[in-house]
Amino acid sequence: MKKNKIAIVGPGNIGTDLMIKVIRNSTQLEVCAMVGIDPESDGLARARRMGIMTISDGLAGLEKRQEWKEIKLVFDATSAKAHHYNWSIVEKYPDKRIVDLTPAAIGPFLVPPVNFSEVSDVRNVNMVTCGGQATIPMVAAVNRVAKVHYGEIVASIASRSAGPGTRANIDEFTETTARAIEEVGGAEKGKAIIILNPAEPPVVMRDTVFTLSDADDREAIRRSIHEMVAEVQQYVPGYTLHQEVQFDDISADAPVYIEGLGHRHGLKTTILLQVIGAGHYLPEYAGNLDIMTSAALATGEKLVALNS
Repeated sequence: MKKNKIAIVGPGNIGTDLMIKVIRNSTQLEVCAMVGIDPESDGLARARRMGIMTISDGLAGLEKRQEWKEIKLVFDATSAKAHHYNWSIVEKYPDKRIVDLTPAAIGPFLVPPVNFSEVSDVRNVNMVTCGGQATIPMVAAVNRVAKVHYGEIVASIASRSAGPGTRANIDEFTETTARAIEEVGGAEKGKAIIILNPAEPPVVMRDTVFTLSDADDREAIRRSIHEMVAEVQQYVPGYTLHQEVQFDDISADAPVYIEGLGHRHGLKTTILLQVIGAGHYLPEYAGNLDIMTSAALATGEKLVALNS
């Protein structure tokens, strides 16, 4: 089967991990070019050693190459500011799409097992955040059984796995993830918290998801959560429940106060997750980065499958 040629913009940790995932695992995608702006960068050097064409003068440089005509899908692993520029190039070509792994969020949020079919015709889709990719499927799993009024997530990641980009965009992480909990997960109100854990040796990614929903069939909610975990595991094998799902009743006599919603009661569901990376390029403890590249790869393969 002929593979679809792609370009990856941004030869940092995320872009490099994505490149290796495509080379090792994808039956539908082929990396045609790795694009950066520093010809001496480690990512471009690694790509060259692996036989991938490298471009060191940005996406505009690739646009001038003959190979650009064959590329239908671009993965952007740069920064929010750079993504606006990269999209201005891709947008000119109706036959090309871009998968955005930055916080720019020009296009709609996409979490593969939750809303792919709703945004599959959009040419620029955004992969939210690592915390969003890990936790929004769980909020959506509860919401498809019982209406979720409030969804709160706490993402704990190894400090060593948080590079300067992550650290500089903590506020953006929380705001973007909270908005996606509402827009994709279906919660009336969302909140996100990220914790950089400095423990040595580094700990794997852990996520806690709290939802307050209408009281409903607990077994149906539990079943929905387990089904969603299995869906995510199809592209992130290290994604698991760390403990069994927990339920608590919040009675009308003792409601909780939620900012923006007021006093609410119902069923509180607690979901504890663990994400271990595949170890392709990044260490296993960097599950937060691995889930982003894995979700992006799954999205890319679904997009090209639609056009094949």
